[in-house]
Amino acid sequence: MKIKLLISIVLSLLSLSIQAQRGARIAYIDMNVILSKNKEFRTSNQLLDEKITQWKKEIELKKIQLKQIEDQFAVEKILLTPELIADREMEISDFASEVVSLQEKRFGPDGDMMIQKNQLLKPVQDQVLSIVQEIAKERKYDFVLDRSSNIIMLYSSKNYDISDLVLRRIQAQERIKERKEKLNSTNKIKDRVNN
Repeated sequence: MKIKLLISIVLSLLSLSIQAQRGARIAYIDMNVILSKNKEFRTSNQLLDEKITQWKKEIELKKIQLKQIEDQFAVEKILLTPELIADREMEISDFASEVVSLQEKRFGPDGDMMIQKNQLLKPVQDQVLSIVQEIAKERKYDFVLDRSSNIIMLYSSKNYDISDLVLRRIQAQERIKERKEKLNSTNKIKDRVNN
């Protein structure tokens, strides 16, 4: 029993020293470059930008309405009783709160923009992650870092950048998908003609 334990400890230490002598193999990607060249991401991002513009207009309209209500109240204030003044001030305060809550709903940390952005990024990130894992296994990388994230890279040699390789594989997958869709549509047309 003690001999087996001793042998397993020695083997573990031996494998650790062999790995330490080999050194860690590190590569990196730049997610921003990959996303900027991804057609699906660009299209989805454009749709998100349109929604953001729409939401900004919606909020701006509410702010204009609030300003009009405040201006109207300022004009009518001298004619109102103290009770009516208090009621109108409460209405204005409630409306201002609605504007703030709308801004929070659209652009807050858990708002519609973040939800949409996460939904937009998730499929692309999953695709990139699976391709990075394939490449890391093929080329025996120990670590693959994302240059665009909060990890600070003081120096990185271009020959360790596998972003282009990831991009080529994503584009190849997109071409295969497009060919399959084209083939399916051609087959459907042939089926209609034959029937």
